[in-house]
Amino acid sequence: MAKKKPDVSMHSHGLYDGWDRESKDLPNLVKITTEIETALDVEFGYILRIRNARNSKITFRIEHPPFKGPGGGIAPPFVGELYVKTNDFRFFLGDTIWAPVEDKRGEWRLITWLDGEKVADKTLTMV
Repeated sequence: MAKKKPDVSMHSHGLYDGWDRESKDLPNLVKITTEIETALDVEFGYILRIRNARNSKITFRIEHPPFKGPGGGIAPPFVGELYVKTNDFRFFLGDTIWAPVEDKRGEWRLITWLDGEKVADKTLTMV
């Protein structure tokens, strides 16, 4: 039997409540928006619903405004990967604003690929 084609949809994007990275629960949506007030501990991003893609590889990148990283130079984009665990999988890609907040203002572009094919690309602006 042929494998079903993966189905990916953006469930929501914008401002979320806090997210515990150790928990299996995803953050709750507070407001759908592409402009978010820059403040300490603000959680933002998007949630994808991915169906029929068990064991597929998710890769992601978060491009952000230029700010200094731990070594003192400009921090590179955040990148990562993980595997789809179920046939009806939800994936949160986002970040939280930390101090100093001033250098976090600007465009944050969040991009997700599934097995090398771009499935989501959203820019959120911290104002």
